Amino acid sequence: MSEPRAYRNFIDGEWVQSTGGRTCENRNPADTSEVLGVFQDSTPDDVDAAVKAARAAQRRWSQVPAPKRAEYLFRMGEILVRRKEEYAGAMTQEMGKPIRESRGDVQEAIDVCYYIAGEGRRLHGYTTPSELPNKACYSLRMPVGVAGLIAPWNFPMAIPSWKLIPALVCGNAVVLKPATDTPLSSYHLVKLCQEVGIPRGVVNFVTGGGAAVGDPLCRHPEVDLISFTGSTETGREVGRTCADTFKRVSLEMGGKNAMIVMDDARIDLAVEGALWGAFGTTGQRCTATSRIIVHKKVHKEFVERLVERASDLKVGGGIDESIEVGPMINEAQLKKVMEYIQIGRDEGADPVLGGVRLTKGDYGLGFFFQPTIFTGVEPSMRIAREEIFGPVVCILQADHLEHALEIANDTVYGLSASIYTQDVNKAFTAVRDLSAGITYVNSSTIGAECHLPFGGVRRTGNGHREGAAHTALEIFSEWKAVYVDFSGKLQKAQIDNN
Repeated sequence: MSEPRAYRNFIDGEWVQSTGGRTCENRNPADTSEVLGVFQDSTPDDVDAAVKAARAAQRRWSQVPAPKRAEYLFRMGEILVRRKEEYAGAMTQEMGKPIRESRGDVQEAIDVCYYIAGEGRRLHGYTTPSELPNKACYSLRMPVGVAGLIAPWNFPMAIPSWKLIPALVCGNAVVLKPATDTPLSSYHLVKLCQEVGIPRGVVNFVTGGGAAVGDPLCRHPEVDLISFTGSTETGREVGRTCADTFKRVSLEMGGKNAMIVMDDARIDLAVEGALWGAFGTTGQRCTATSRIIVHKKVHKEFVERLVERASDLKVGGGIDESIEVGPMINEAQLKKVMEYIQIGRDEGADPVLGGVRLTKGDYGLGFFFQPTIFTGVEPSMRIAREEIFGPVVCILQADHLEHALEIANDTVYGLSASIYTQDVNKAFTAVRDLSAGITYVNSSTIGAECHLPFGGVRRTGNGHREGAAHTALEIFSEWKAVYVDFSGKLQKAQIDNN
């Protein structure tokens, strides 16, 4: 076997080794004997060099007209279209998701590039009449400065693009820290930045762990903004750390998303939505369907159909086009899921399907876990309240719509929710009353589109919205109010206007 390829950090326009000289392996979670590459295990000194490069480049980049900045991003989208299959295959190898999902991940990055490229000509401020004569008033968007971008492993190209592309069109320079499990997809994205000619120092890429890279990035005095996607526990620490230096912080964190199935729902459609929401990406989505709240009149029928369909899902290495559920990302995540299975059993819930690690044959090479369904779940149980982040779904019963909404909202999270019903009145009641940043009707809790805001309430985030929607511009830009007085004399607002 040939030696695995060695990848370097990208700092100030150069691909460089870490100052510490250490590296870490990027392995295939479907076959851990396969090393996909060797990446830098970076140090705080590497972070410092990247931040200083970004700081030096940011002012020059901000002076490039926004439409011209956008042209670089459009060209990135064009190249991504041509390399979609290549990058999707590499993503499936490093993250494990089925190849069809990886194509969707790359497609989302393409969509973000195209959408945000259009925003280069729409970084609108607004004008307003002055209360004084011969005076003009308007506002405009300014870049924040240097942005530290900390990305998760479950969408290793889509989510970095949500951060990188809006940050660049707004005139910021960036330091991107990819997840330690999936640096290759972010590498491809950064490589494109170099390929299309984004000036040196504007985009920097530093790989490594949270303690050595993420924490120093959050603490660095020359970083103006941190955009973080990950667990609520880590996000809390990111927020606390950034508060010391008054950084702007965007946090996108956990979820315990509920799907409501009413007694008038199309059961076949709801079952398909549940399968996709609970087991797509092996349940490793912040929007995954973790709870299904079923009206008591259709509970038995729904469970029987869901168990039957979930039993037929094909689990395996995602390069195979027929695979529907891939491996878990790593051993730690697998162990976490197995611990929650035991917690559920101890609480009295019934695992009517799954609940075991798959180890026979090729399954023993990776981190495979059977799709799992719990019934007999009560809202107070830990498995109904805590984020599991795996192919595990809990089914609860509700007496009526108001009861279902009460159960759905009984969580510290508030990212995504859905309802299946044929009654338009119930649908709009749920849209109004579900406490979630994203709400679906007759669809799963996953499948957000990039031109709408992405984010949630309560412990899911801190109020910002990611994605490529115009709301992402609020994260990466500052408002500046401008007053131009052409009266030729000193005018005192409010005082002269009495």
